[in-house]
Amino acid sequence: MLAATARVAGDLDVAEECVQDAYVAALAAWARDGVPDKPGAWLTATAKRKALDVLRRDKVFRSKMPLLVEPVEAEMVDEPGEDAVPDDRLRLVFTCCHPALAREAQVALTLRLVCGVSTGDIARAFLVSEPTMAARVTRAKKKIAAARIPYRVPEAAELTERLDAVLSVIHLLYTTGHTAPTGGDLVRADLVDRALHLTRMLLTLMPDEPEVRGLLALLLLTDARRATRTDPDGRLLRLEDQDRSAWDRPAIEEGNRLVLGAFRTGRVGRYALQAAIASLHAVAPSYAATDWPQVVRLYDELLKRWPSPVVALNRAVALSMADGPAAALAEVDALAGDPRLAGYHYLPAIRADLLCRLDRPREAADAYRSALGLVDNEAERAFLATRLASLTTPTPR
Repeated sequence: MLAATARVAGDLDVAEECVQDAYVAALAAWARDGVPDKPGAWLTATAKRKALDVLRRDKVFRSKMPLLVEPVEAEMVDEPGEDAVPDDRLRLVFTCCHPALAREAQVALTLRLVCGVSTGDIARAFLVSEPTMAARVTRAKKKIAAARIPYRVPEAAELTERLDAVLSVIHLLYTTGHTAPTGGDLVRADLVDRALHLTRMLLTLMPDEPEVRGLLALLLLTDARRATRTDPDGRLLRLEDQDRSAWDRPAIEEGNRLVLGAFRTGRVGRYALQAAIASLHAVAPSYAATDWPQVVRLYDELLKRWPSPVVALNRAVALSMADGPAAALAEVDALAGDPRLAGYHYLPAIRADLLCRLDRPREAADAYRSALGLVDNEAERAFLATRLASLTTPTPR
């Protein structure tokens, strides 16, 4: 709906308002007349008509009206094969990832408009403040309007140049669902399932792209643990405490096949490397028996392709298992000076765990308090509070 309306309106803000107005109109009309046979087509047609009404009231666009007015029925149902991207939601993701925008603006705008991720959650994913992210999204919308960037579905030849941004959108969508930044539940299954659906559609569309295979492998291998990440009461369980016998073995097998396929192409990117790390976790008989030296080596390769402080922090966790907590703590302390991690609660949480393993309980308690001050997910808060309590509760005599 948004993509179709934006093509008519030429302005994202106007398109969003028209889509919202269409839903309001549906509440009244459908209650009175019943739900139409094709509700999606009804809503799209209504939103486009409202966009045309806006243009008719704007003298600047009056001269363009003959180009914009078209029979609504013609666009109500797409004919097979007429679009380069067959899936509606994936089509809109590609449309929003316009190369005229900066990469972060493309990803943030798409997550907000297409995927329904809140501005605050997007900000957390990018390790910036919510006002900063809100400003980025607003600037992206204004640039589209001011530069009159054509808001259309890309042709098949244009898909490759937009692929990396599309992969980033889906990966961040999954990450936001895998561990919800806010709320009472650890997982937002709707976002996880949406990301998996989009990636499968993307693989159907671009089966020869190794990073598409890598992303689907990463999602499958990580999501295979979903049912074991909390106990029956919803309390968070660490990877080392999860019941590996309850992991989704068909998903793991599919993910492993995709990883091998991506590596065989010789074009290994960051998603295939992350999937390879997830594969090592998935096939290990226990947390301690994981091939930690190999995990560290894969993180080293990943950092070359994606020099992210979050990747470096995850590498430190693997290093703690390969070379001991003291070696990892030195790297975590070095990362503490990176301003991008200033509000990232996993840094003090990981530091607290390392300090516990080094038998430094007072410093560990302080680190857990710091983490608690930064986390907004209730399941994670409860886990950190329990860890803190175990350090500060006096042992009975």
